[in-house]
Amino acid sequence: MKRLLIADDDPGMRAALETRFARRGWQVDIAVNGTEALAKFRRGLHTLLISDVRMPGCDGFTLMKEVQSCSARTAVILLTAYGCVPDAVEAMRNGACDYLVKPVAFEKLEMAVEQVLRRAESEGEDKRGERKDAELPVGQSGVWQQALARARQAALTDADILIEAESGTGKELVARLIHRLSTRQAGPFVAVNCAAFPESLLESELFGHARGAFTGAVASRSGKFEAAGGGTLLLDEVGEMPMALQPKLLRVLQEREFDRLGSNQTVRVDIRVISTTNRSLQAAVAEGRFRADLYYRLNVIPVALPPLRERRGDVSELAWYFARLYCTPGSSPRLSGELVARLESEPWPGNVRELGNFMRRAVALSGGREIGVEAFEHGGESRRQPPVAPEWKPGVSLDEMERRLFRMTLDATGGNRARAAELLGVSLRTVRNKVREFGLPARGDYRSPYGQK
Repeated sequence: MKRLLIADDDPGMRAALETRFARRGWQVDIAVNGTEALAKFRRGLHTLLISDVRMPGCDGFTLMKEVQSCSARTAVILLTAYGCVPDAVEAMRNGACDYLVKPVAFEKLEMAVEQVLRRAESEGEDKRGERKDAELPVGQSGVWQQALARARQAALTDADILIEAESGTGKELVARLIHRLSTRQAGPFVAVNCAAFPESLLESELFGHARGAFTGAVASRSGKFEAAGGGTLLLDEVGEMPMALQPKLLRVLQEREFDRLGSNQTVRVDIRVISTTNRSLQAAVAEGRFRADLYYRLNVIPVALPPLRERRGDVSELAWYFARLYCTPGSSPRLSGELVARLESEPWPGNVRELGNFMRRAVALSGGREIGVEAFEHGGESRRQPPVAPEWKPGVSLDEMERRLFRMTLDATGGNRARAAELLGVSLRTVRNKVREFGLPARGDYRSPYGQK
């Protein structure tokens, strides 16, 4: 179902538009001003915004900019009783699809809406491969809005940015928001997970290689730095960058140039680098696992994201958002008050990612019925935490205690190394290394949850 958001301080205008569009099959939300409209927009995915320009507080131009910073796919039509050429030019320049002067005949407005929707469809704004869950930074809590305000300020510069936060808090979502609000928005956004590649392949992945640089390099290949030219490069989990590659990364950040692997030809790039980490890089510097000069170069503008447990009041809004996101097109999800209260009381150690996965499962298994607290039964063992490590006893070495903890956590997750890394607060690479170091079984050998072999 198409969703429409109407923002107008004139009650008669709101009522008329709501009635006319509802009769034509639209799901309509109304707001008395821009502030209320923005709050409602962040709780749902609207196809179209129709807004008055002059409203108390947040006006139509400001509302349009905020909406477009959250979702480039939402079309905007502005209405005003004070039509003038400069306002119309500003509206169209800043992304409005149309600008109409009141009083406007409904037939004319409906024609404008149809043209906007046809244009959006022809331009392919609803791309199939686009991640829907990366569109909206949902939440109204003070700490979350402070973090977003810092991100928006950083977006106005061209400085490199370091986002530090726990896993699942939305680091990549905020990085994409920064890119969309920056002067580089027309350029590519390229992401690379520094923990996902072995050290032997990460250099080639980042910087590319020349033909014959290593066995199997039958042709030259550009890397992520070149692919991000003119845009933004996201170095996800940069704390896992091997020490051997850190000097080369430092050179790129300082000089914006590098050599491909196996080549002495210098390549220059014009990019902004955003780095993310789920652990303290300052601590890694103190422990000698990360170069201090690289840390200071990455951390030009720091952005810290709060974990979900500190975002009081955001859990219910996020739950409704995910319910609408994952429900069947044309349906309206229903959450019981008991479920919402239970959701808000949960610790959510996996943060927004865990809540999103929970709601996706709950919606899928609800069968279109109201979702109640029984949704917590659907998760089975996945909602349980791994057992506490066995009590230390004389004669048990530190290595043995570590081996037991990794083994028990992998048992608890059924051999899911990514989930084990999240529960232990370490990187996926660390889990892989410990599996090899301790000779732990392969994934398929973890048969019984919480069982210890």
